[in-house]
Amino acid sequence: MQQDLVFALRLQAIDRKIANLETEIAALPKHIADIEKKLEAHTRRLAADRAALSKNQLDRKKFDGDIQVYQQKISKLRDQMAGAKNNEQYKAFQNEIAYAEGEIRKCEDRILELMEQAEALDAAVKAADSALKTEQKHVESEKIRARDRSAADTKELAIQQSERQAVTEKMTPAFYKEYERLRKKTKNRPIADATEGRCDLCQMSLRPQFFQDLRKGDKIMYCESCGRILTYNPVIEQIA
Repeated sequence: MQQDLVFALRLQAIDRKIANLETEIAALPKHIADIEKKLEAHTRRLAADRAALSKNQLDRKKFDGDIQVYQQKISKLRDQMAGAKNNEQYKAFQNEIAYAEGEIRKCEDRILELMEQAEALDAAVKAADSALKTEQKHVESEKIRARDRSAADTKELAIQQSERQAVTEKMTPAFYKEYERLRKKTKNRPIADATEGRCDLCQMSLRPQFFQDLRKGDKIMYCESCGRILTYNPVIEQIA
């Protein structure tokens, strides 16, 4: 019986290592997915800034084109004004020219505004591009680290599983079956220490007679509250 308890303690340690390794292996893909989402965010930011800068340039080009159209119109109006037959026609041409000149000024003002905005947009594009390159390097580095860690964890997991198999083969089949039932129920914490007269996991005090029987160490006992396997002065010697 005491040997079974020694093996169970060793098995519990192995099972907790295995659980931690499996959790880490499972978490690595999510970690990569999370940092790739950040990379996507940087990519979208750069695309948005470039689109804004491109639109700014197109708008400036459009206003430059509008200015040329108005200038050509003014030139034609002045040619026509030279042939005005009366004062009313002359004034009408003047009004159209004045309107076209006003539109040119509006276009020029808008172009100046766009040029000022372009400086900020250009700076934003450069900053976003730099941030993207930095994030790309970080992501690649993290992928390499994650692959290496996953490979190491997978190797260690195989070692622990092999060790687990070796330990379970030495245990009494009936007791191992009970251990497994408790392990699944308690999330890899099937064994509790009761050296201080209480279960150190559920914190329930043991009945005096129960505690005295536990101290004898001549049989495997279970917590009357949580059902875990109890130890008194946990066995630490190794059994080959």
